Amino acid sequence: MICLVQIFSGTAIAQNTTIKGTVTDAKSGETLPYVSILIPGTTMGTVSDVDGRYALTLREEYTKVKFTYIGYLSVEKEIKPGVSQVIDVKMSVDASMLKEVTVKGKAKYRNRDNPAVQLIREVIAHKDQNKMASNNYVEYEQYEKISFALSNLSENFKEKRIFKNYQFLFKDQDSAAIGGKNMLPAYIQEKLSQVYFRKNPYTKKQLVLANRRAEFDAKFVDNDGLSAYFNRLYEDINLYDNDISIATNLLLSPIANTAPTFYKFFIRDTVKTSTPWLVELGFVPRNKTDMLFEGKLFVTLDGNYGVQNAYLTVNKDINLNFMRDLEAHIEFEKGTDGRYRLNKTSLAMEFALGEKNAGFYGQRIVNFKNYIINQSRPDSTYKGPGEEIAYNPDVKVGESFWNTARHIPLDKMELDIYKNIDTLQTIPSFRRTMDISTLLLSGYKSLGKVEIGPVNTFYSFNPIEGFRLRFGGRTTTDLSKRVYFETYAAYGFKDKKWKYFLSGTYSFNNKSVYHFPLNYIRASYQRDTKIPGQDLQFVQEDNFLLSFKRGENNRWLYNDVYKMEYVRELESHFSYRIGFTQWRQTPAGILRYERLNDEGGLQNAGTLSNTEANLELRYAPNEQFYQGKLYRTPIINKYPIFTLRYNAGLKGVFEGQNRYHNLTANVAKRVYLSQFGYADVTAEGGYIFGNKVLFPLLTIHRANQTYAYQLNSYNLMNFLEFVSDHYASLDIQYYMNGFLFNKIPLIKKLKLREVFSFKGLMGGLRDENNPGLNPSLYRFPVDEAGKPITYTLSREPYIEGSIGIANIFKLLRVDLVKRFTYLDNPNVSEWGVRARFRLDF
Repeated sequence: MICLVQIFSGTAIAQNTTIKGTVTDAKSGETLPYVSILIPGTTMGTVSDVDGRYALTLREEYTKVKFTYIGYLSVEKEIKPGVSQVIDVKMSVDASMLKEVTVKGKAKYRNRDNPAVQLIREVIAHKDQNKMASNNYVEYEQYEKISFALSNLSENFKEKRIFKNYQFLFKDQDSAAIGGKNMLPAYIQEKLSQVYFRKNPYTKKQLVLANRRAEFDAKFVDNDGLSAYFNRLYEDINLYDNDISIATNLLLSPIANTAPTFYKFFIRDTVKTSTPWLVELGFVPRNKTDMLFEGKLFVTLDGNYGVQNAYLTVNKDINLNFMRDLEAHIEFEKGTDGRYRLNKTSLAMEFALGEKNAGFYGQRIVNFKNYIINQSRPDSTYKGPGEEIAYNPDVKVGESFWNTARHIPLDKMELDIYKNIDTLQTIPSFRRTMDISTLLLSGYKSLGKVEIGPVNTFYSFNPIEGFRLRFGGRTTTDLSKRVYFETYAAYGFKDKKWKYFLSGTYSFNNKSVYHFPLNYIRASYQRDTKIPGQDLQFVQEDNFLLSFKRGENNRWLYNDVYKMEYVRELESHFSYRIGFTQWRQTPAGILRYERLNDEGGLQNAGTLSNTEANLELRYAPNEQFYQGKLYRTPIINKYPIFTLRYNAGLKGVFEGQNRYHNLTANVAKRVYLSQFGYADVTAEGGYIFGNKVLFPLLTIHRANQTYAYQLNSYNLMNFLEFVSDHYASLDIQYYMNGFLFNKIPLIKKLKLREVFSFKGLMGGLRDENNPGLNPSLYRFPVDEAGKPITYTLSREPYIEGSIGIANIFKLLRVDLVKRFTYLDNPNVSEWGVRARFRLDF
């Protein structure tokens, strides 16, 4: 019936008899989903949607339409040819049919005494014995392919002048299929692997035997980053997991433990032509805007209650951004032990900014074969990273290998992608387009061996430098794959001073210094300004947008920093960073480094010199990145990230004036809460060992005086407001994914999402490091009137929290932030409104 929908919806435009309406239960008035609607004597028809609505357009003059639904009496209605009409249908329960399929009619849908719910509870109860992890050992061969195309392109778009030389790229298909009539294939990747699974201790090892993809010029596109991002969007589908990842969001599986709470289930048919018999079980979300699927399951009636096949899609009103269509097919095959094991999964999704706009269509197909059950392997088989390359990437494998290795042959459109991408990159107009796109997205203009940028730092302003111009760039792999240089020069028109930066990097593994796994040594020198206590992630400090700040922003530093560091990442995602830093710091603006002299008066301490040895250990199991041109952005998943940092002050080494030991530990983890969203939790603690440590070397807690909501800073704390020599903090960002807003009429159409945050900080300062008790130490900064502006956290914790609305216009988050403690400090705000741009699915 689904096929019929696709076939005939594509011809609706040219027909002249239209019927539409709603199908309901005659007794209860409940709408009936997936009712079959047919023109008698033909194969033409459709099905009602999840709300019982249907629409059908006919070209010929048919006079009757028939409605059929398992467990109900069929209904036939008259049609008036050539007229648009509404035909609402009430269907009555067929007692004899219900008896045959053991379904009882109810006045209103409920779980109690519902045979469909009883059946799904059996499926849930038998999950552990049916999923792969019920075996001690499993191994199999896995083939996967993922392809992408621009979709639903209009004829006018196709005929545009810019595509005059690219007509060979366009492909036609059935207009009723996902993606529409005109598509422009743009990417394909194939991977062949051998997978080994062990139950205890739990291990899943994937040996990649071969990998092939259509690659763009590395000057324009980071192919590794693109591949990682696509695979994150289209992750493996495991129906037996409670939650299934779709476009970086988790949707509740229809056979999750809590599925009967969030889904409605219907027995739609029994399939007696299969052995064993199957029950077709339809399901729809109770709330169609929630993160849930709709579709059908085919459940075996052999006592195992396994799923033989599954079809998943989503409601058009689901609170997923840019999702225009989704189809997932999951197929299982019967093994020698009588249980069903995964045979093939297919996930197709189309994204678009609007219903009528061109879109982006992708499909990932994974096929499994050659299962070996409960055969153990040596421990060495399971050691090492979860995914390991077992082929030589420098050796190109030809088409003859893939013709034999593929589980599923490529169609002509997919085969052409490899050739077309190579051809496309020889066309000058395409290379110009990619050049402009790269500049807009990454901020760098490529000139071959060097890149100029980032352009968003070329102009900024601040109270110390005034109007600031900056110009810089870096070398690329076209110059060398081992040696990299980066530099910039900046000039402030108010302080009339030059700032500059120069670094040289040597890569030991002949890879870019921006790509995993890193293995390089770098030396750098920087003379520039800095705000004490400002710590930014993935953003340049002189980004133009960060020029706009609230409150007083007139305490700055001039820094001269010499740095040498060695960075090494291992395939296990354990990494370490060993460094040596020497810096000289001069206060700027109204900031002064002052101490008391022997007479009790203030003495200007001038410049602070410091030398440090640095060590960072980091472990991020199963971490993934989107690799950008300037930096790489972690793609957050369920695995924790552990970071340990140690900095030692070296007194007497290269003008170093201080001796101390600074130890910091950080743990970050995303906690998924199924239908209730997820929370990003970060816990951090630090301790500085040493006596008479000057305040600039203490922990200056991260503050934010911009109007942007910063995740890793305290958004109502002022710069330099709090310092500590020991502290512990907890940061919780809770994203509810619209669970509440989805239940509010009208509001739910906006697809807004709730977000809550809590930030708590406890700390203190030991007497030996307190300038109020040690005149020889730099005193804390004061304002123009001589009143302190820097404090310790000895009285109580610093606490702030926020409630916010996210997904406004699909990209804006606005938070109302409240500060709960230290409200009597000068120039603080109890309330604030902060915004954050984030493009998310």
